[in-house]
Amino acid sequence: LGYSHPIDFPLPAGISAEVEKQTLVTIKGVDKELVGQIAAKIRDLRRPDPYKGKGVKYQGEVLRKKAGKTGK
Repeated sequence: LGYSHPIDFPLPAGISAEVEKQTLVTIKGVDKELVGQIAAKIRDLRRPDPYKGKGVKYQGEVLRKKAGKTGK
């Protein structure tokens, strides 16, 4: 996630996560609502930055970037 320390995130029973690539994590489970909640909690660990676009995003999510300050 880009932090200087490892972050442990325990998954509840019935939910599995696979790391497909270094930048792609797939979360699977029977309960669609629980899968969505877990995905939202993982996303909250590193929300997308509105200026650079860095962070955890859902696949296919389009972010609108903000314009930064203009230089002098």
